[in-house]
Amino acid sequence: MRKIFLLLFALSLFTSCEITETVHINPDNSGTIEYDSHRNENSYMQIAKEEYSKETIFKDTTYVFQGYIDKYNANFIKYTPQEQELFNRFKNVKVHIKKSAFDKEFRNTITQEFSNVEDIADLTKTEHYVDDIIHNYALTAEEHYYNIRFTLKDNTFNRIVTITDEAIYKTEKEKLQNFKKQLANFNLVQSYIIKYHFPRKIKTVSNPNAVISADKKSLELNLKIIDFLENPTSTNLEVTLE
Repeated sequence: MRKIFLLLFALSLFTSCEITETVHINPDNSGTIEYDSHRNENSYMQIAKEEYSKETIFKDTTYVFQGYIDKYNANFIKYTPQEQELFNRFKNVKVHIKKSAFDKEFRNTITQEFSNVEDIADLTKTEHYVDDIIHNYALTAEEHYYNIRFTLKDNTFNRIVTITDEAIYKTEKEKLQNFKKQLANFNLVQSYIIKYHFPRKIKTVSNPNAVISADKKSLELNLKIIDFLENPTSTNLEVTLE
């Protein structure tokens, strides 16, 4: 029973969260992206039960990824040129982490300014890569199974999600399916909201569930976090602009 509780408790970090991924693109293809995740307290309380009131943590910190490259440069230079290039894509990424048991606010906000849409990093991996640099972990030990990237060519914008490791994906998918059964009796908020703002009007969008704004310059797509983790490529988007 305790083992099941620990599994549920671990997954609650995902299943009791609300994530918003927001992109603003300027006419010159520069812009900003923000990946904001915060704990939904009502959902988390269902999982944590009596442990909820025992929390004592407080953390409020902000950092820029480049700071860790500089501070742990002795580790950084041990990576291959290709791995260093990957880390350098995150150089200007900013992270704000707040964990307050008193305020009951648990939020991670990761932002990046970009000169071109293609420069956007996969922000979901930011904190993992910081840990890699601090501890000199090998990237080959990472258990990521998908990658997110963005393109904007002519009038076509793409959010491209690819499966990078089929074996890990299969294992994680099986775990997620089991977790879904175990969490079936909980009423959890686990929303993943995609909000994209464009400098020109939208003509078409590939996902029929995406809602286009009245001015046709932005869209919103809502899904569940666990559904995204089970099938990341379902969030691929192609948007045609005027």
